[in-house]
Amino acid sequence: MTAAASDPDPARSAALADDDGGTSIEASLHVHDAVVDLGGHRVLDHVALTLQQGELGCLLGPSGCGKTTLLRSIAGLQDLAAGRIDIAGRTVSDGRSTLPPDRRGIGLVFQDLALFPHLDVIGNIGFGLRRLDRAQRDRRLDDLVDRLHLRGLEQRYPHELSGGQQQRVAIARALAPQPALLLLDEPFSSLDASLRKQLRVELRALLKQLGHTALLVTHDQEEAMGFSDRVAVMRDGRIEQFDTPWQLYHRPVNRYVAGFVGEGALLAVHRDNDDWRCALGVIPSADIAGDSSNGIVILVRPDDLLPDDRSPLRARIDAVEFRGADEYVALTLRSGERVFALWPSHVRAKAGTDTGLRWQSPHTVTFTA
Repeated sequence: MTAAASDPDPARSAALADDDGGTSIEASLHVHDAVVDLGGHRVLDHVALTLQQGELGCLLGPSGCGKTTLLRSIAGLQDLAAGRIDIAGRTVSDGRSTLPPDRRGIGLVFQDLALFPHLDVIGNIGFGLRRLDRAQRDRRLDDLVDRLHLRGLEQRYPHELSGGQQQRVAIARALAPQPALLLLDEPFSSLDASLRKQLRVELRALLKQLGHTALLVTHDQEEAMGFSDRVAVMRDGRIEQFDTPWQLYHRPVNRYVAGFVGEGALLAVHRDNDDWRCALGVIPSADIAGDSSNGIVILVRPDDLLPDDRSPLRARIDAVEFRGADEYVALTLRSGERVFALWPSHVRAKAGTDTGLRWQSPHTVTFTA
């Protein structure tokens, strides 16, 4: 059992409990060198993470990488073995003492939503507002009902709502106390694809409008990149890279991130007199990182390759996957190496035919082989 940390500063608590429905919420998250050991196994290995006020972050990675454990540690549901977690400028866990979840100034949206079945929509949303007077509570509830598009559903119970409506209620309930930090544990996973995207877009816009700080856990790459300002790609209890979606895709720091975020191929690089070359041609950069004696590979993303019948660079189309607006095309180069392209579907690529390619890499990302 761990001892509770000291009480929060009263002035800060008052700021977090601002009753006018505005956006004057001071919030940030700092995870310093966090370590979690479970059953003799190191689940979090010296993790560091910072979210500034109003930032939307994401923990992205495969099952078992530690993302849920990190979220639970931030929420106060898992103790640290070492390190420190600060929320809104105060330490909530330091490996020796910890604040319980209800004193951390956080809002939680779980995968299973955990709505109270015996309470209607208003009862669920207002559950954490008992300390407000009636007028303050009514103003906040009215505002959230409008913002989450729940007007007309106030008296319904969870079993009378659709999955998307239940999700909106869970989000409204988490936002009602105006938390310093909103934590979202794969909240869209039970929804169909179109509704999942719609809610993700709406929630991002709402959080940005309100100025909230939030951290999402997901294994869905599209969800992570579409929702977040910055994404932490995790593996084996560590953060491999914490960066903007653009940087993760176009400037991955290692081969793991390059392979996990987006699609692509790695082509061998060799020296040709004063030039560096790969099977696509001269690499448009003199800045090749790595030791050439160990071999170098270059990352080629699907959007780097365009069809061009006039190009001398040729490839065989092996397979075409129709994706609506785009087609995902697998190609074999004359070198025998395989690459992938993402072309507009009106190009009508055909498997078994040859095509010309134009390589338009705006930058060079290489790794040692």
